[in-house]
Amino acid sequence: MQITSIETFLLHVPVTNGRIEDSTHLVTHWGAPGCIINTDAGIRGFGYTGTHGHLALDRILCQYVLGVYAPLLEGEDPLEIQRLWSKLALFPPSVWTGRHGISRLALSCVDLALWDIKAKAAGQPLWKLLGGDHAKKIEAYNTDGGWLNWSEQRLVDDVRQSVEEGGFRGVKMKVGSEDGNRDLARLEAVRKVIGPAVKLMADANGRWDLPKALRIGRRLKDFDVGWIEEPLWYDDVAGHQALVQSIGTPVALGEQLDTLDQFERFLEARAVHFVQPDAVRLGGVTEWLQVADRALASRLPVVSHVGDMMQIHVQTAFAHPASNSLEYIPWLRGCFVEPATAKDGYFVRPELPGAGTEVTREALDLYGKPTQ
Repeated sequence: MQITSIETFLLHVPVTNGRIEDSTHLVTHWGAPGCIINTDAGIRGFGYTGTHGHLALDRILCQYVLGVYAPLLEGEDPLEIQRLWSKLALFPPSVWTGRHGISRLALSCVDLALWDIKAKAAGQPLWKLLGGDHAKKIEAYNTDGGWLNWSEQRLVDDVRQSVEEGGFRGVKMKVGSEDGNRDLARLEAVRKVIGPAVKLMADANGRWDLPKALRIGRRLKDFDVGWIEEPLWYDDVAGHQALVQSIGTPVALGEQLDTLDQFERFLEARAVHFVQPDAVRLGGVTEWLQVADRALASRLPVVSHVGDMMQIHVQTAFAHPASNSLEYIPWLRGCFVEPATAKDGYFVRPELPGAGTEVTREALDLYGKPTQ
C-alpha cells in the first residue's frame, strides 16, 4: 500500500452551550483542523487536532501539514507508522523551527490518520487492533458543564441533570475565579446536589499561583474532590511537586504537555496522580501509547484529555490497561461516522473498522472552513 496524496480540512463547530468560559479561555467554537490521507488501496485515513477555533492559526496548521509533512509522506507505506512518525518528528527543519506547538499538532493529525488507515486495513476498530479487552468498561464523567461564566444556580441545575438524566457517575467543574471563596462555595453547592456517591473533579486550567493553590487546595478535601486538574502553570514541575506534598487531594494534568519528555519530568518528580495525555496534541496515538505505558509503569491511572471530543480517546481507553475512565464532551460528536457514545454512565465500545476519526460529508459541508 502507498500514500498517494494528502488533503486538509477545517471544521469550526459551535460549542453546545453557546459561549463558555474557564479561568483562562473563552470559547464559542471548537476548531478541528485535520487531514485525509489517501492510498492506492482506496483506504482513506482521517486525522485532526482540537483547538479553540482561531481561524488564522488553524489555517497555518493545515498549511504545515501540506507544506512540510505531505511531501515526506507521499509514496510511503502508511502501515509503517513508527518509522513515519520518526521521519516527521525528527525532520531537521521542523526540529529547528520548534519541537512544540504547531508542528506537534500537525504531527498528531497525520499520526491519527495513519492509525485510521491501519485499523481499516485490518478490518478492526483501533482498540481491538491495539489488543484491547472487549469486556472492559470505561466510565464516563461529564465535562460539558461547570463553566465559570455560569451562575451558581445554572451550575447546580446542570450537574443535577447530568447525574439524574444523563446517568453520569462523575462530573467536572471549573474553578480559578478571582475570588477563591466563590470556587469553594460552588464546590460545596455541587457536592450537596450530587450527593456522596457521584465523583466530583475540579479544573483550574493553570490559573493559580502556588500560594493560592495551597490555600484553596487544602479545602478541597472538605467536598471530597477526586482531583484538582491543572492547578498551576503547565510547566511548573517544582510547584506541582510541592502542592502534591502539601494537600490531600490528588493532582491531574497533561493536556498542555506535548511530548513524552515533559510527562517524564512530572512522573519522575512524583508531581502528578492522574496522567492526562491528549493524542491530538502530543504527536498522535504513537506517543500517547508511550506516555500511557510510562504511567502504567508508575502504577498511575491514565485519564485522557479529549481535545478530539472523545473520538480517538474512546479507542485508546478501551485499548490500554491504565485507562478506565474518560471525560464526555459532545461538541464534535455529530461530525463523525461513528460518534462516541455514553450510555448509563459508560462509553459504548466502537465497532466499525478504523480509529473512529472519519468525518461525515455533512459535517464538512455544514461546519467546514477554507483552509487557506
